[in-house]
Amino acid sequence: MTVLTTAPSTRGRRWWLLFGVAGVLATVLYTVNLGAAVSTAAFAVIGIGTVWALFAAPRRFRAEPRKAWPFMGAAGIFFLVGVVVRPAVESRPLLADAFTIPGYVLLGLFFVMLLRARGSIERHALLDGLMVCLAGGLASALLLAAPAAAIEGRPQLVSVLAGLYPLFDVVLLALGINLTFTARTWPVSLAALVAGMALMVVGDLAYAIIGVSGRTYASPLLDVPFLLAYTLLGVSALHPSVVELGRAARHPVQAWSWRRMLLLVPSVITPFVLLVTVGGRSVEYRMLIGACGIAIVALLLLRAVSAVQAQVAAQLHSEHQAMHDPLTGLPNRRMISAEIERLLAATPPEGTRRVWVYFLDLDGFKWVNDSWGHDTGDQLVIEVALRLRSAVPAGTMLARVGGDEFLIASVGDEQAALRLVEDIHRCFARPLPVRDTEVVISASIGIAHAPGDGTPAVTAEALQRDADTAMYRSKAEGPGRATIFDTSMHDRVRERIELEGALRTALAENQLSVVYQPIVRMETGRPVGAEALVRWNHPERGPIPPMTFVPVAEDAGLIGPLGDWVRNEALGQLSRWRADGTVGADFYLSINVSPRQLSQAELPMVVSGELMTHGVPASAVALEMTESVMADGGSVTAKVLFELRELGVQLLVDDFGTGFSALGYLRKFPVTGVKIDRSFVSGLGEGGEDEEIVRAVVAMGRALGLSIVAEGVETRVQRDALAAVGVTQGQGWLWGPGVPAGDFASHWSARQHASGAERLGARNT
Repeated sequence: MTVLTTAPSTRGRRWWLLFGVAGVLATVLYTVNLGAAVSTAAFAVIGIGTVWALFAAPRRFRAEPRKAWPFMGAAGIFFLVGVVVRPAVESRPLLADAFTIPGYVLLGLFFVMLLRARGSIERHALLDGLMVCLAGGLASALLLAAPAAAIEGRPQLVSVLAGLYPLFDVVLLALGINLTFTARTWPVSLAALVAGMALMVVGDLAYAIIGVSGRTYASPLLDVPFLLAYTLLGVSALHPSVVELGRAARHPVQAWSWRRMLLLVPSVITPFVLLVTVGGRSVEYRMLIGACGIAIVALLLLRAVSAVQAQVAAQLHSEHQAMHDPLTGLPNRRMISAEIERLLAATPPEGTRRVWVYFLDLDGFKWVNDSWGHDTGDQLVIEVALRLRSAVPAGTMLARVGGDEFLIASVGDEQAALRLVEDIHRCFARPLPVRDTEVVISASIGIAHAPGDGTPAVTAEALQRDADTAMYRSKAEGPGRATIFDTSMHDRVRERIELEGALRTALAENQLSVVYQPIVRMETGRPVGAEALVRWNHPERGPIPPMTFVPVAEDAGLIGPLGDWVRNEALGQLSRWRADGTVGADFYLSINVSPRQLSQAELPMVVSGELMTHGVPASAVALEMTESVMADGGSVTAKVLFELRELGVQLLVDDFGTGFSALGYLRKFPVTGVKIDRSFVSGLGEGGEDEEIVRAVVAMGRALGLSIVAEGVETRVQRDALAAVGVTQGQGWLWGPGVPAGDFASHWSARQHASGAERLGARNT
C-alpha cells in the first residue's frame, strides 16, 4: 500500500509536520519525568492542540462531510475531560468513564458518517463489523473483563469497563480499516487516522492487562500510545489530504480482499483459541464461547451469501453497462446489432414485412458541441434521446451508437417505415432546450431494409453499413433529409472515401494552390484587395472544384488544417507583394474561415502568430465567414470574433442575404463589412426586386458603418447599377477570375493607377 505524502501547498505541509513534531517532543517530555509541571504542560499541548486541530483544520480545508467533523472534535473534548478528571475522582472512577464512553460513541458516529459519504457501507461490510465485535467482545470479556471483575476492593462495573475498552477500540479500528477498502493509496490523513486507532487499541489493552493484575497505575510509558494517538488524530485533521477522507470511493469494495482477511481470520479463529486456552475454567465459559463461535460462523456464511449476491449484482451491472450507452441509458451498437440479427432470423425473407434499420445523424450537433462545449453537447444528446424514445413504437429498439448518431431497428411494411420517419422528423420540429436557450436542429436519416424478395444471407452489419451510407447521401442533399439505400450509393461512398484520402495526400504533398481574385473600387476599377481562393489540381483527376472537396474536408475534420494552410500561403504572398511594391499599404487580402475554425478558442492566438511570422499588419487582412456563424455560433465563437477584431483583423459576412440576414446579428457581432451575394447581383438591370434588396443592404451597411462588396459582378450594366445605389467595391469576372500570384502581380501591378481598368477579355454586356 502506497502512502501519499504530496500536499497542495507548502503552508499545509508545514502545519501538519510542525504539529507532528511538537506532539512527539511533548510525548518525550511527558515520559522522562522532568516534574509534574512539565508533564502537565506536555499533556496540555497535545490534548488542547488536537482538539483545536479537529475543529479548525477540516473547516479550513472544507473537508466533507462537514457534519461529521464536529463529532470528531467533540469526541476529542470528551476524551480529554475524561483523562483530566480521572486522577481527581479516584473515589468515583465512573465519573471519568461517563466522559470517555460518550467519546467512543461520538468517534464511532464520525467513522460511520465517513463511510456513508464514501459509499463504503455495504452489507458484507456490516457483517464484518459484527464478526469483529463478537470476537473482540468475547476475548475482552473472558481475558480482561471477567478477571478484572473478580478483583476485590474495586467496583465491578469499573473493572468490567476497563476490560471492555479494548473492544471499543477494536470496533473503531475496524471502522477505520473499512475506509481503506476502497483506496488503492493511503493519503497521509487516512494513514494517520488508522494508525491513531491502532495505538488506542494498544494503550487500552495495556491498561486492561495491568487492571487484571489489580493495579490501577503504572509507568507513564503506558500513556505513550494515547499521546501518540492524539497526535496522529491532529495530524490527520491538519494534513491537506483530509479532503479525500469523505470523498466518494473511486474503487469498488472487494468482498474478499487480503485486507478484509486481516479482520476476518482473527475473528473466526478467536473462539477456537479461547476454547483451548480458557474454556476449561467453567461450563459457562464453554457455553459463551460456543454461542459466539456459532454466531460468528453463521455470520461468515451469511457474509459469503452476501458476497455472492453482490458479485451477481456486479456481473449484471457489468453486462448492462456493456450493452448500454452510459450517457442516455439506451442500448449501444453491440446490443442493437444482436437485436437486428434476432429480427432477421425471426422475420420471413419473403413478404411485405421486412426488417428496417434507420441511421440518424444530428445536423448541427458538432457546431453546438464545438461552440458551447461537450457538457452542452451531452445535454443535447440526452434531450434528443428522450424525444426519440417517445417517437418509436413498442417493439422497436432505439440505440445510441456514436456521439450524435442513433440507430433504430424495427419490423414492418413500407408504410409503417415511412410513418416512423415522419414521427422522427416531428421530434425535431420543436426547439430543444440547451443551457439557458433553445436550439433547433434536425436529423439526417439513412434507411436500409432486408430485401423482402427471399434473398438470404443479409446481415445486421450489412444493414447498418447501408443505412450509414444512405445517411451520408441525405446529409449531402441538405439537413433534415431521409434517404432509402440503393446499391448505386456504394460507388458514391467509395468515391468520397477515395477523395478524402487524396485530400489528405494533397495537404501532405503540397498539391494545393491559392489563386487571387481582385476586389476593385467600383468607380475607378483600381484593385483595393483580393480574395484568396484555394484550388486543387489532382495529378490524375485534374482540377477538382472547391464545392466538391471543401465539404469532404468539413466531414473528415480536415477543414482546420486546410484553412491554416491557405492562410499561411496567402499571408506569405501578401507579405512579398507589400515588400516589392506590387500592392499598396491600403491593399487587403480576404480569406475564408469556416464555422468549425471560428469555434476554436485558440484561433485568435494562431492568427496573431501568423501575422507576426509574415510581417503583415492585421488591418491588411479580412476574414470571411458565413451568416450561419452569427446565427448558430455559441459563446466561444462570439469570443473568438471579438478577439480577432481586437487584433485589428477585418470581419466580413460572405454571401450576405442568403441566410440569416438580420440587423440584430450585425449589431451584436464586431462585423466590419458584408459581401452581397451574387444571386442579388445577377438580376440587376433587368427590373425586379433585386435592386431594392441591394439598396436596402447598402442603406443598412451605411447606417452601421460597414463596407459593402458586391460579388459576382460580370457585366458593365451590373457594375453601373451597383455604383448607382452606392456600392463602392466589386468582385467578379468583369475584372477577372482568380489567378495565380504571378499573373495577379504582373497584371494588376502594371495597372494599379489606371482609372476604370477592366480585365482584358471581360464581357461587355
